[in-house]
Amino acid sequence: MSSTRRQFLKASFGASTLLSLGRRVPGFLARAAEAESVRPGGDKILVVVQMAGGNDGLNTVVPYADDVYQRSRPTLRLTARQVHKIDSHLGFHPRMQGFLRLLDEGHLSVVQGVGYPHFDRNHEGSMHIWQTAVVDPAKATTGWLGRAVDHIYRPETAQVPAVYTGEIAQPFAVRAPRAIVPTIRALREATLQPGPGGRGGQRAAAEPDATNPLLDFVRRGAAAAEVRSRRIEAMAEARHSALAAGYPPFQFAEMLHTIAELIRADVGVRIYYTELGGPSPGGFDNHAGQLDNHAALLEQLSESVAGFVHDLARDGLLDRVLLMTFSEFGRTLRENGRRGTDHGTAAPMFLAGGRLTGRLIGAHPSLTDLEGDEMKFHTDFRQVYATVLDQWLEIDSRAVLGARFEPVAMLRG
Repeated sequence: MSSTRRQFLKASFGASTLLSLGRRVPGFLARAAEAESVRPGGDKILVVVQMAGGNDGLNTVVPYADDVYQRSRPTLRLTARQVHKIDSHLGFHPRMQGFLRLLDEGHLSVVQGVGYPHFDRNHEGSMHIWQTAVVDPAKATTGWLGRAVDHIYRPETAQVPAVYTGEIAQPFAVRAPRAIVPTIRALREATLQPGPGGRGGQRAAAEPDATNPLLDFVRRGAAAAEVRSRRIEAMAEARHSALAAGYPPFQFAEMLHTIAELIRADVGVRIYYTELGGPSPGGFDNHAGQLDNHAALLEQLSESVAGFVHDLARDGLLDRVLLMTFSEFGRTLRENGRRGTDHGTAAPMFLAGGRLTGRLIGAHPSLTDLEGDEMKFHTDFRQVYATVLDQWLEIDSRAVLGARFEPVAMLRG
């Protein structure tokens, strides 16, 4: 569908108008419901969490037994008595008990030492690289997930393959060449809302011409929207609040709860994108006074993801879902004199789900073999992306990333 046609539909038809058009065609809702019912079930789902600001990986997955770490951070260091121990060398931050629980359950993996060559130390530049998977920003006009979305986007089904759920402006990562990725901040925004004429709006609409492909597209979209809306409404009525479902009282947890409800409703969305840290430069950018602020963010991340995983596991949905985190860069080894850290390079990524291979993936970066005051990465983030695309979403990674990247052993079949 051309850009002009998309813009026309977006500008000219609200949900209520679409619904009234769909209802005026006998049997159309039934056909849409039938099409929905034969949609391949059990599709795997990806949830991407953006951690804006540059997360300090060293105080997230803490090398507590390393003397270099302890000497380099006189006010920020965490000791063996404070951390949640993963092994005899590494431990999670004291506020990340939820992640330790997931790790012990086999539902969390840590991909260590992730970065990319020709590192950009600027927030905007580095975030753009992670969001596009293109190291040369001048060549990046779409997001890597946006390009992936286009490979599974089928306009004739009137399905939405991807959704952004967050409070900040929609990130570039989901900008697609063809598909439109909607923003949903609460579950009610995924349903058709009553208009002036009652449920669905019931506005008068001209009788559509069955030979007109544009109106045929509108009717198909209206019918599919009603089918999905009814599913979400029926599911939401039977569910409790995020707090009652075992999530902590954080806004980030509410976002993950909304995603879990949409997954449970099975409305055809395969890619979800959400964020923790807010707008650029982001809450993880702790050049001063890092200790308490970083702790609060890590608690939100750990406990919210744990609530999300356990929520899905209760309904037997976890094997279909992979959650992946990223941040635009890590932090320096040494603290900076203001009880904070500066922009670094290598940092961990986290994976949560039901089909992970291991606890720690790759070695922790060396604290003695450095570039300046920054750790060297050993895993290109595009290797992780390629693995997710090829082995999880079953989308050709070369078509999305423009090159072949060696996979990471992190998923089981």
